[in-house]
Amino acid sequence: MNSNNSIIVSGLNKEFSFSVKKVSSGWFKNLFTSEKRTIKAVSDISFEVKEGERIAFIGPNGAGKSTTIKMLTGILFPSSGEINVLGFNPSKDRKKLAYKIGTVFGQRSQLLPNLPLTDSFEFFGVMYDMPNEEIKTRINELVGLFDLGSFIDQPVRKLSLGQRMRAEVAVSLIHRPKVIFLDEPTIGLDIVAKKSLRDLLLKINEEEKVTIFLTSHDVSDIESICNRTIIINNGTVVKDLPTTELSKSFLTKKNIDLIPKNSFDSFPILPDGMEYSLKEKNKLTIMVDINKISIQESIKKLLDLFETEDIDIYNTGLESIIRHIYESNSSSK
Repeated sequence: MNSNNSIIVSGLNKEFSFSVKKVSSGWFKNLFTSEKRTIKAVSDISFEVKEGERIAFIGPNGAGKSTTIKMLTGILFPSSGEINVLGFNPSKDRKKLAYKIGTVFGQRSQLLPNLPLTDSFEFFGVMYDMPNEEIKTRINELVGLFDLGSFIDQPVRKLSLGQRMRAEVAVSLIHRPKVIFLDEPTIGLDIVAKKSLRDLLLKINEEEKVTIFLTSHDVSDIESICNRTIIINNGTVVKDLPTTELSKSFLTKKNIDLIPKNSFDSFPILPDGMEYSLKEKNKLTIMVDINKISIQESIKKLLDLFETEDIDIYNTGLESIIRHIYESNSSSK
């Protein structure tokens, strides 16, 4: 593997130390003493990412995802271990690395809120030392690729969330980075906006060979965008596998919510492959094992059993999937 086009992480650790005050016992009950404590946020993580891969880096809250990404981008220094991102050590070469990577954080905007979107493009182009002509050419490319033309001259604060997130990704690509780090890029978006953003990420990966390193709690982001999934929990890698294998092994359950036209009066026995997760007069949740029965067949059978006003189908929550994987991993040791 060419280290100048890849990410290589070996034996990575990160500890945070802090002091906790506590009341002394014995003769000195009114005195406070300090006790030093250490939390290990990342513990001996190792993985490699090839050029052009689409990686989902996932885990429950507090698993060490954000800490790892901050070390990969040079924001935090590791306690020990080695990191090589595109041939650079992020701790020593953060400024040089910044010219080769892009970042998008779903809840923190990098755009200039009161100015037209074009100003944000130009600002970042200048920040990355791009010549004026190259900035103009690249803006035109990105406006076309991300379909920003209808709102390119509007102040950022007036954009919808879906428009802003498309713009966030586009701006992060102004300097043609080799890797883009995305943290919850579809959070808060509606279904149409999510699909649009996912399609665009796949397009820039295919056309510009940009490596995608994604964290998300949305299972559909992972299934739609990423060809490989790394799962961490308690600061350690639990699984590293193709996303298709993850889907086949662990994403076999779907939930169906049923809202009645009138209140549900009875709860009949369900066909094989389906079971009740929630029974209420005004709502039912049915868990479907798609290895035993298809979603289409499930809906048909449920409509025969219940008179419904509305139906919603969604994946099992990512937290549940990760917990199941982690528990399986622990029990196999």
